[in-house]
Amino acid sequence: MSRIVFSGANLLDGVSPPRGGTTLVVEGERIAWIGADRDAATRPGDRVIPLAGRTLLPGMASCHFHATFDGATFDLFPFGLDQPPGVLMLRAARNAKLALDAGFTLLVGAGGGNEIDAQLALGIEQGLVVGPRLLPCGRNLGTTSGYIDLEPWWYELGNTGACRMADGPDGFRQAVRDEIRRGARMIKLFVTGGHGNVRAGTREFAREELAAVVETAHARGVKVRAHCAWKREILECVNLGVDVIDHGDFLDAECIEAMAEAGTFLAPSVLYLEKLLAFEPLRQAPGFAPARAETEREFANLQRWLPEANAAGVRIVLGDDYGTILLPHGSCAEELEFYVKRMGFAPLDVLRWATAHGAALAGREAELGTLEAGKLADLLVVDGDPSVDIALLADPKRLLAIVKGGAFVKDALARA
Repeated sequence: MSRIVFSGANLLDGVSPPRGGTTLVVEGERIAWIGADRDAATRPGDRVIPLAGRTLLPGMASCHFHATFDGATFDLFPFGLDQPPGVLMLRAARNAKLALDAGFTLLVGAGGGNEIDAQLALGIEQGLVVGPRLLPCGRNLGTTSGYIDLEPWWYELGNTGACRMADGPDGFRQAVRDEIRRGARMIKLFVTGGHGNVRAGTREFAREELAAVVETAHARGVKVRAHCAWKREILECVNLGVDVIDHGDFLDAECIEAMAEAGTFLAPSVLYLEKLLAFEPLRQAPGFAPARAETEREFANLQRWLPEANAAGVRIVLGDDYGTILLPHGSCAEELEFYVKRMGFAPLDVLRWATAHGAALAGREAELGTLEAGKLADLLVVDGDPSVDIALLADPKRLLAIVKGGAFVKDALARA
């Protein structure tokens, strides 16, 4: 079997500072060997690629992925019904490929309808379309008259698109089991409002309902994520075993301690808030002032507490509401620069969120997220050092190669 030998690499393994003068060997779909250039040996038939100090790092993970959002409008109501299912699938395949082309070889779904995540994941696995690895999410689960129960009752919709309402522990057990039957490997809950809107203070789920969701999903090896903005509900979700808190806008020291102890993941999605505050059509819209004030408070609180969460060992991951008019699909690398240059995080920390933490959230830390012998060869080659200038990852001209499972998705190395 022919191998790919990357020599002279500046190696960023996903957890450690860069290491120069390194060779990495790919055999088949996996990393076969990593070591110093001086200890490397080649074989006849190897493709030897001298990187001359360019950076080799793991493929990245975007962990809040809405496959069918189209990026053209805020008006996607009713969610998941704005186009026929076949068109939504084509859109989802395009959006997944855009993420892959940006260096994201792993996606974690954050809610959608028509079982599109699950079907897209199968299509990618079977080679029918080209895309990242995908942990599929099911419909957004909420309660009757709650945050995502949006359509007027007199519409009498039989298909509620990307949203599914249930009530009571037994109702949610049945809903979770059905979503799993349809291919979901992540269950999405809307536990509170918040994150750019003024639906504040409402309680969406009874504790018994949340407990039923977590118990039912975990019994079948499926994870649970919760759109959750407020402290009381964050703590409740963490205590009940929810795996991922989306947004966590009003977390504080108590929440951080609980999340670090429980190993809960946090997908803060702060870039969306900044974009929302700067979006001129909304700034001028009648009635937006209350939402703006609430969003400003959310943004300020995350600026205050997110560094504390990172320092405490909370497993933060990347991912945002790409596919809205504020954040078009394919722009997901912008998020890395935002956290470094606007939020003040060290590049190595943000790179760890994008690699090791993302793989752990997907339950694939044994195979992905770091560069180690035996792991799957999901790799990026960058002209320059992202641990010095993380903005390089958003420049397609500097992203010279994308490798997924030992196969080149992009290969501009011959021209580099």
